[in-house]
Amino acid sequence: MNSLDDTIVAISTPIGEGGIGIVRLSGRDAITIADKIFFSPKGKKLKDARSHTVVYGFIIDSSKKERIDEVLVTVMQAPGTYTREDVVEINCHGGMFPLRATLQLLLKEGARLAEPGEFTKRAFLNGRIDLSQAEAVIDVIRAKTEQAERLALNQLEGRLSARITDIRDRVTELCTYIEAYIDFPEDEIEVIEKGGMINSMQSVEQELLNLSKGYDEGRFFREGVSTAIVGKPNVGKSSLLNALLQKDRAIVTEIPGTTRDIIEDYLNINGLPLRIMDTAGIRETHDLAEIEGVKRSLRAIEGSDIVIAVFDAGRSFDEADTEVIEKVKDKRAVIVINKSDVESPAFSLQPSAFGLQPVVKVSALKNEGIDDLKDAIYSICISYGGASGVEDVLITNIRHKQSIDMALKSLKEAEDALQRNEPLEVIALFLRESLDSLGEIIGAVTTDDILNRIFSEFCIGK
Repeated sequence: MNSLDDTIVAISTPIGEGGIGIVRLSGRDAITIADKIFFSPKGKKLKDARSHTVVYGFIIDSSKKERIDEVLVTVMQAPGTYTREDVVEINCHGGMFPLRATLQLLLKEGARLAEPGEFTKRAFLNGRIDLSQAEAVIDVIRAKTEQAERLALNQLEGRLSARITDIRDRVTELCTYIEAYIDFPEDEIEVIEKGGMINSMQSVEQELLNLSKGYDEGRFFREGVSTAIVGKPNVGKSSLLNALLQKDRAIVTEIPGTTRDIIEDYLNINGLPLRIMDTAGIRETHDLAEIEGVKRSLRAIEGSDIVIAVFDAGRSFDEADTEVIEKVKDKRAVIVINKSDVESPAFSLQPSAFGLQPVVKVSALKNEGIDDLKDAIYSICISYGGASGVEDVLITNIRHKQSIDMALKSLKEAEDALQRNEPLEVIALFLRESLDSLGEIIGAVTTDDILNRIFSEFCIGK
């Protein structure tokens, strides 16, 4: 079984050729093990180096009396390191042979190959960061836009942790208050004190509810927005995709049914990453390939976060358009009236037919209205209609949302029990459940299963 007493090692830079590659060690024997394969022309030993300094030398395979690589070695002594253990980083040339040869020598001298995310896991277990900050590390690595990275950095810096800790402290005060009366059963909760407790519970409930409601916005920045462009054939879906991307990504012809499979690409709208899909036109058809394309279009509608429903202003509104409206009526959607530069008098579709869903007139061919469309897409994804949420605390992780929702549920049950004058032990139990759910977010309450699931998503070496 792996132990925290092990010294771990891994290649921490991506596989492939590059100018520099890094092999990282962490553990109480990290410096000693690195010293066994390191040679300094000036006779320096890594164990004698001052912390957070760089030493020049060579990696040596003593069994073959060969030099493996010319390196720079950074020595960092505990506790002022990423893991709060001794850390050594060997900067090799970026080819795979020197990196792997160096790794094999370190394994031979007693280091153990690190598990995925084990360096960050040790940072958590050794108290340098909490669990939500550890999860933010991988979000920083995977961020697709500047705003997504800023959200991840906010979490890494501890903004979410501070908010959750503050809420836990307030619930703890409530729990302490209740349990004090349990310890002194001769006292009773007075009406004013009871009302004050209910107000306090409701205040925390509202804050938890606001955090939970912000999840979609946070998730969109973290994971991207799955967006399907749908409509009947030949309304300009592929032209619209090309106009949004500013490149010829999809084939455009005047022949209906040209697009038979889903075409995907990525788009950045004000820092919001979109995975945008051009789908086959929705209509009745006897062509087997097109039938399959229509089926995939319908699945894309079901699985997407938002839908861009496209209609042709140059033709009369017909039954196929009605079917598209029916398919997207329950989705978060932007309605696009394309070919607005040649709008036909027979086109009778009115914006009021779509209720609160935004309606944008564009000409994909002339690149008109595209910026308005991007603004509309951004607005329906971001609940506050702007990027202000990026500066605040947003929930981006489904695990955090589930824990917040469970904490909110338990807190409401505590409030209801207090309103009904149920035994104080019941109220205290619900409050304890709420505390445990909040504790799961920052790692105050955790299990090996949760830790293994979180850190298994990391790459080896981080």
